[in-house]
Amino acid sequence: MGIRFAVSRRAVFLDRDGVLNAAVLREGRPYPPSLAEVRIPEGVHEALDLLKIAGLILVVISNQPDVARGAQRRETVEAINAWLGSRLPLDRFEVCYHDDADCCDCRKPKPGLIHRSAKALDIALEESFVVGDRWRDIDAGKAGGCRSVWIDSGYAEKKPTNHDYRATSLLDAATWIIKQLK
Repeated sequence: MGIRFAVSRRAVFLDRDGVLNAAVLREGRPYPPSLAEVRIPEGVHEALDLLKIAGLILVVISNQPDVARGAQRRETVEAINAWLGSRLPLDRFEVCYHDDADCCDCRKPKPGLIHRSAKALDIALEESFVVGDRWRDIDAGKAGGCRSVWIDSGYAEKKPTNHDYRATSLLDAATWIIKQLK
């Protein structure tokens, strides 16, 4: 019997709304779409294909507090995830359905969604990346031990300050990530 060594894998943790699908904007702030409003922006397919070819695991990490607030049904969130999963090469979805008042460990900016996936999929966090369009995504990535890429969509809200790279699109982010791989 030979010695077996576990090999940790690298991943890209992706926010959903505003990264994989277009966010609905109201007064300059992003909101999740309804199932009828889901649209995959230009360049997303190409970006994810590049990341998969590079051998990266693609994990969606998404806060969906509208479920806790009663503004959206969990079934709608799951239907959107299923729709995206049938069209994009995604490996896993991790969703937090809580609001801030719930004080859970999974609501970004806490890294619970990242840690849960890393444990389940044997992901090396120090060799992985988080891509998001809001400060909560970037802070979760840093708290989880990953490098973080902020997609600057020009929202009228708090901007992240501790990202490793500021991107203009998911394709821009994917190109930068691939250049960082050793």
